[in-house]
Amino acid sequence: MRSPVWLTSVCHLSEERPEPLPTQLYLDLVRAVREGRIGNGDKLPSSRSAAQALGVSRMTVTSAYELLAAEGIITVRQGTAPRVVTPEPCVQEQTSSQGPVPSQRGEALGVDHRRDVLPLSGEALAPGEPDETMFPADEWARLLRRVSRRQRGASALYGSAYGAKELRMALQDRLAADRGVHVTAEQIVIVPGSQAAMALLAQVLADPGDLAAVEDPGWLGARAAFLGAGLRISPLRVDPGGADPASLPTGARLAYLTPSNQYPLGARLSLSRRLGFIARAKASGAVLIEDDYDSDFHWSGRTIPALAAQDHGGHVVLIGSASKALLPALRIGWIVVPPGLIGPVRRAQRNLGMLANLHAQLALAELMRSGRYRAQIRRIARAYHGRVRTLVEALATLPDVTVHPPDGGVQVTLQFRRGLDEQSVLAQLAHHGLHPGCLSGYCQRGDLRGLVIGLGSATPERIARLRDELRNQFNQDTKHV
Repeated sequence: MRSPVWLTSVCHLSEERPEPLPTQLYLDLVRAVREGRIGNGDKLPSSRSAAQALGVSRMTVTSAYELLAAEGIITVRQGTAPRVVTPEPCVQEQTSSQGPVPSQRGEALGVDHRRDVLPLSGEALAPGEPDETMFPADEWARLLRRVSRRQRGASALYGSAYGAKELRMALQDRLAADRGVHVTAEQIVIVPGSQAAMALLAQVLADPGDLAAVEDPGWLGARAAFLGAGLRISPLRVDPGGADPASLPTGARLAYLTPSNQYPLGARLSLSRRLGFIARAKASGAVLIEDDYDSDFHWSGRTIPALAAQDHGGHVVLIGSASKALLPALRIGWIVVPPGLIGPVRRAQRNLGMLANLHAQLALAELMRSGRYRAQIRRIARAYHGRVRTLVEALATLPDVTVHPPDGGVQVTLQFRRGLDEQSVLAQLAHHGLHPGCLSGYCQRGDLRGLVIGLGSATPERIARLRDELRNQFNQDTKHV
């Protein structure tokens, strides 16, 4: 006959643990059963004996035993010792089991396309990140306090999952005034950012196996969204004039474009090319996804209307966000869809849980209605434009590189003219605290080599350090040739 389990060998009760003593005893015994240290049919000591051995009250032991009995792990009968009754296969943990593994779709969604291209967030000169010091924190806090005090009824629940009416109306006015896009508020869907917008559109507008075209070089988030949805990707050729409509494949279901400022090269798409893309989309039935992510930041010429402003057949879906004007952490973006897609996009957004914070939406709406959002953009644009000039002037003095002053955008791209090793250059820069992006990583065909340098953290000191470190590396490389 088996002796009762010696509880002090499997239970370690302590006042430093956050759980009450009965819960601690219950958890320790459950863990011992699952790990096989207490076997099927083993006896536990009586509540009186267990209490004496563990130095706790009898009520503590009784409460733990009742929890175990309620889950069917032990049987408790009057006059007999509690006994473990869990079937053996359920008791032993299968330590050799691999456990759950992702599906093929899960594997595709889990690929980190940014890992070898972009530095960690917050690093000096990292592309795609705004200057946090320019965020109007005090004003934003005041707006949040104001909008959160008022009860919102159904909107505070799930009544307008596709976006607060106040923000959609503010965006309707802003898109018409600043981007030449005339739509109704009903056509605007609020999401937690551009990446969410891309993921949503990829699933609503295409089926696994469909073809999607992405600018080459181009935004890694578009590639991630399309591949995660099971789409095949074809490169859209990009030259100094931006994406070339002649390279749009006939069978493409979707095409991702950055017409205002090509990412990452910074070229603005001409009107003839814009009309060319619309004509090809109309002929093939493709949908053009226009990412208007930094249309507010232009460094040469006048601002021109969005691609969606030239579309009269419902072939362009426009996406945007407040990430560059304010902060990515606010998690607010928007999609402007043709009337026929309003219902499908809204329902899919709700089903996928891609909902944005209500109070942040209302605060942004107030910022836009008051004119302070436009003032914030002007303030940032002045600072970034100065950084662009300083950065281009500094890099233009380097040998064996090409720096094209961007038409707009929040990054400057430096191209290597000869066979410099990107990884070696990046490693040396990282040693000195500088972390620009890797240009070849934005390419599908790997034709370009160089750096993508973010403006958000481009202080004069860092620009000078970048120039000096690059010059030292290029000079050393020349000596070894």
